[in-house]
Amino acid sequence: MHVELLYHTPDPERAIATAARLCYAPVGAAELMETMTDERIRSVLGTIMGSGHFSTLEHASFTFAIDGVSRALTHQLVRHRIASYNQQSQRYVKFKEGVPVVKPPKVAEDEGASRLFDEAISAATEAYAKLVEAGIPAEDARYLLPNATESKIVVTMNARTLHHFFAERCCNRAQWEIRELAWRMLELVKPLAPFVFADAGPGCVRGHCPERKMTCGTPYPKVVRV
Repeated sequence: MHVELLYHTPDPERAIATAARLCYAPVGAAELMETMTDERIRSVLGTIMGSGHFSTLEHASFTFAIDGVSRALTHQLVRHRIASYNQQSQRYVKFKEGVPVVKPPKVAEDEGASRLFDEAISAATEAYAKLVEAGIPAEDARYLLPNATESKIVVTMNARTLHHFFAERCCNRAQWEIRELAWRMLELVKPLAPFVFADAGPGCVRGHCPERKMTCGTPYPKVVRV
């Protein structure tokens, strides 16, 4: 898995504070952006984060390039609907040099399971290659490709959506691959907006687990970061 931050709102915390302060200021946003001190920005952000008025977080966005993840992961990822996605197409991209896949660690560490996995992947990808060679369109041959097939995707989320994403997917109960992705994304954005993302992560970061009887029972900061 490779995760890279391609682009983000310049000075995201200043942008967020400007949008929030505008609601109560007699001057325009451009003037606020220029004149607010760092101390004032922290004060405004403190009010926002403490009150839960998160609509202003939507004014800061972050764009990620994500490579080497499975289609199983991306199927989960796109369920976060307030975001923008562009994914490598299996209709137009033909895997002529073999089909790269992601093998789950639990499978890899079990010799028998790993062998079964490899055999199944080999059978599916060989059949895929034969269909393509026979002139079957890639968009039809891809029906044979497994969820393990590697993919690439570009994702843009605003800070509010990222907070929700981290709460859901940094949790120990999230599937291992998307949990790893969520922690890597958090590590990329936190230095850029440390106040906004100070308590981002699973619910236990903020003092309680929202999973109730489904809780993993492990207190923060001992959450698993694979």
